[in-house]
Amino acid sequence: MNQQLNIRNLGKQDYKATWESMQATVLQKDEKSVDEIWFLEHKPVFTLGQAGKEENILNSDSIPVVRTDRGGEVTYHGPGQLVVYFMLNLKKRGWGPKKLIEELENLILSLLDGYSINAERKTGAPGIYISDKKVASIGLKIKKGFSYHGISINVDMDLMPFKNINPCGYDSLEMTQLIDHADLSMQTVESDLKVLISNHFSEGSS
Repeated sequence: MNQQLNIRNLGKQDYKATWESMQATVLQKDEKSVDEIWFLEHKPVFTLGQAGKEENILNSDSIPVVRTDRGGEVTYHGPGQLVVYFMLNLKKRGWGPKKLIEELENLILSLLDGYSINAERKTGAPGIYISDKKVASIGLKIKKGFSYHGISINVDMDLMPFKNINPCGYDSLEMTQLIDHADLSMQTVESDLKVLISNHFSEGSS
């Protein structure tokens, strides 16, 4: 694995503590710092983006709600959903926000293509969709030329909490997960995605 990319496995983590850790990590970075990518799952939580509207949470049903500093609206994180956070030096890569979103969408599309799952992106609605149902979400923050937050991919989880929100602010948006389209485990998806990330995001890749 390229030494300029530090991939960490964090297991199941509390959202707020992880978010605070990401902020602290980015604030300590400089031009010589190695890019970091964190793989994890979150305990059940609804998160609202900076401009997210609380009315899009229809019923929190005892699940914690955290307003965070990423872009985007409301989403749900929980066990069985693979979350990957990208702390990348965008200035060094020459990437802006749109380029980063494009690269992350390409990454997910490549992953799903390897499973013969026909997926697509939608203009103006970041993320990846299977037959108009959302399977992967993207939410980002850029500070000091570094990105943090990242992507979430529904692998094999309880999708019911999504019924208690308007996902991404859309009351008609339905969610799906990989297990409904292919015989996959979290371990397989995580392993395959790490290989793709190592090839795609290592320093010098484009």
